Order: sequence, then structure tokens, then C-alpha cells
Amino acid sequence: MIRCVLIFLSSFALARAGALVLQTDFGTKDGAVAEMKGIAVGVSPRLAIHDLSHENTPFDIGEAAYRLKQAAPYWPVDTVFVSVIDPGVGTARKSVVVKAGNGQLFVGPDNGTWTLIAEEIGIAAVREIDETKHRRPGSERSHTFHGRDVYAYVGAQLAAGALAFDDVGPALPDVVRLPYEKARREGDTLVGAIPYLDFQFGNVWTNLGEELFAQLAPVAGERFRVTIARGADVVFEGELPYARTFGDVPEGAPLLYLNSLMNVAVALNQGNFAQRHGVACGAGWSIRIRKAKP
Repeated sequence: MIRCVLIFLSSFALARAGALVLQTDFGTKDGAVAEMKGIAVGVSPRLAIHDLSHENTPFDIGEAAYRLKQAAPYWPVDTVFVSVIDPGVGTARKSVVVKAGNGQLFVGPDNGTWTLIAEEIGIAAVREIDETKHRRPGSERSHTFHGRDVYAYVGAQLAAGALAFDDVGPALPDVVRLPYEKARREGDTLVGAIPYLDFQFGNVWTNLGEELFAQLAPVAGERFRVTIARGADVVFEGELPYARTFGDVPEGAPLLYLNSLMNVAVALNQGNFAQRHGVACGAGWSIRIRKAKP
């Protein structure tokens, strides 16, 4: 009987240990990420700890927001994400836990990181972390590594079931949101932003969604006029065919397609479009798409 109870309790404890997903701009050349993971394991060795990315562009909050939007929908609803792109570490910016509309939790600085999660998944509640109660014991004099001392510690406690969301700290009405170019239609033209590049391959990803693109009634093989600009400066302008996948055009040829997030993207088949045409991403970068004239 005692053995059965112990097995039951052990199974319950295992079930309570959820997934903890980490995102930072720390890189992996030093021990910073390992320190965060060590804190999490110290909270519960049963935690499943995973990496979203640690190669984020340093200080780029918008990129962090986009990567969360990209990855979060594919994780279970009991996942806890810790995101630390925090150029304001140690300042008056708040530390928060965000409960998304699907139940996922997001831990980190309230600096705009949660902008796209708020729009895509929705926010059920926000709580400010009471750092007088919830931080790594003995870290009170540390002011420049909240990723380890506050966020990894709180995130691990939440994922392990050792801390309830309602006990994190006082409720907040909302999160800080970043301004950005919203996707829209202007007559026969779609206008959007370039929030992110598929850096490994140089593909240009936009925030023009499949439903908006469908308003232009695209047909495979049809050509579209694409203009990419940084502010008022046009960086690329040309006609590209709409293709289902890369192999539908010759090697080295450009194409317009829907990427894995079902957003419009621009690429070269087995080439680097961004590098060839000097395209980057983030604030100030925009794209305009319309059907090419016959």
C-alpha cells in the first residue's frame, strides 16, 4: 500500500513539472545561459528545460517579440517561457509574468517583449513580480542579471508548480506594447513591415498574413510588384512570381511565397535575398506588394 502511494505521489510530482523555454540575447560563449539553467534545475531537477534561442540580436526587443510569436503556438498550454532581452535591466522597468489567453505563462521584463503575444494569443492577466519575495535567495545586491536572479528562478517555480500565478505579485492592467507598421490594404496594394529575417537563408519575412494576401486573389505563377524600403529610401523594387515553394522557380531566382507562419515572404531559391539586396528588418523597414500589370 505504501509503495502504491509513493508511486502515485512520484507520478503526481512528475506531472507537475512542466516545460521551461528560455530565450535570451546572451549567446552561448560564456556561462550566462548555464547559470540560468542551473537555477532552474535547483528549483526542480524534473523540469524539462528547452532553448528557444540565445542568439537573438543584442538589445532587439522587437525581434524577441517576433520569435515568441513564431514559437509559442507550437508548445503545450502549460509551458512557461522566460524571455530576457533586457537593455533596461536594473532600471524602473517592471518585471512581470503574463498569462496568455491559452494559459501559457511568459516571464521577463515589461519592455515590449509581449507585444505580439498580446495580439496573437491574447492576455488573460498580468502580474508584476514582487522581487522582495520572488528572486534567487542571496541575490538582493545583484542588479544586472535579472535573467538568472529573477526570471529563471520565478519561471522555474511556476513551471514546477511551486509558485502560483496569483501569488507572483500585484495585478497590472496591461503590458508595454511596441509600435510597429501594421499590415493593411491600401487600394490594390498591401503594406506591411519586415519584423524578422530568416537569417540562416536570407529570406525576408513580413507581417502580411495569408488572409490579407488572399484579398489580392493570388494565383501560382502570377507576378507581383514588390517594393522594399527603409524609411523613405527604396532598397529593392521588382517583379516576383508567386510560388508555392522554392523549387517552383529556377535555382537563384526570386519568388514570393507564404512562409511557415503563413505570412508573405520573399526569397531566392538557394540564395540569400536579404544579403543580395541589402535588406534588413525591424523598425523603419516596410514592404509594399501589388499585382504586376500585364
